[in-house]
Amino acid sequence: MPEFDLSKISIRELNSYLQNQASESESPKFKVRNPFGAHAVAVGLFSDIKVEIEGSVGYYCAGMNTLAEVVIKGSAGPGIAENMMSGRVIVHGNASQYAGATGHGGLLVIRGNASSRCGISMKGINIVVGGDIGHSSAFMAQAGNLVVLGNAGNGLGDSIYEANIFVAGSVGDLGADCIEKEMRQEHLNLLEKLLNDAEITDEPRRFKRYGSARKLYHFDIKNVDLY
Repeated sequence: MPEFDLSKISIRELNSYLQNQASESESPKFKVRNPFGAHAVAVGLFSDIKVEIEGSVGYYCAGMNTLAEVVIKGSAGPGIAENMMSGRVIVHGNASQYAGATGHGGLLVIRGNASSRCGISMKGINIVVGGDIGHSSAFMAQAGNLVVLGNAGNGLGDSIYEANIFVAGSVGDLGADCIEKEMRQEHLNLLEKLLNDAEITDEPRRFKRYGSARKLYHFDIKNVDLY
């Protein structure tokens, strides 16, 4: 497996190789050592490769990811997998705020906790969090699924559209237009698949589902206090 040492090369050199030459390598797997919390590691990848990062990273790691699998063997700063299109991003530690923001597709797995605004404005991404999430998560989430094995902070799903939120633990005050919804068999099947994809063993029936009450789709003066 080819290795890159960020104590010896720059982020620009690493990203340039992974974006432009990695797909031509004899090995589809690459290892990055000594990230020391560096920002924007492995961003803009668009080939079917696997990148393992040995340590914690700063903001926007694996942003705009397409096709690639990025594994962080540590924790991640703000904006992990921001605007992700496809592929997989796995964080073995915790993630800071707005993890998976605006993601269009793919799977983001956070083994530990995620901070505030996890999955804001998600547009099709699937996010699985092994621990807790902070306040204002899934704000304006349009499509996709957010799975939380722990607890969720206040303002969950504020102004949500058609995304699903599955939470196994407790939930603080729900955001505007977000309500608890029926967990039908189709949702249990979906949740089971998401947990399997994330390589997490759990019982789907212990989760509750939250989503849009659909009162804010069109302006109505009766709902003005919700805006």
